[in-house]
Amino acid sequence: MNLRRDVFQAIADPTRRAILLLLATQAMTAGAIAANFDTARPTVSKHLQVLTECELLSAHQNGREIYYHLNAKKMRDLEEFLEPFRRLWDERFNKLEAVMKEFGSKK
Repeated sequence: MNLRRDVFQAIADPTRRAILLLLATQAMTAGAIAANFDTARPTVSKHLQVLTECELLSAHQNGREIYYHLNAKKMRDLEEFLEPFRRLWDERFNKLEAVMKEFGSKK
């Protein structure tokens, strides 16, 4: 039984976030990805499985090698979900900055 994994649980792990960053510019094999980490290859394979199950990565076979690609559409969906929160925090930081400037000018 293949349960759908939660995207936010997947990206909560720093190793999985690092894998996403590695794949942001190019497709890579599991071995090439694992070479960037100080963990065992099966551990990296498990991370790849989690990212693939939540559709942040896709895997395509080319000959004997399986290449992992970042799923840009899923990443865009994630960004669209987070955008309102980004705007909210930007507004709050801008208000805080204005208060700090006003406070600083009263000294």
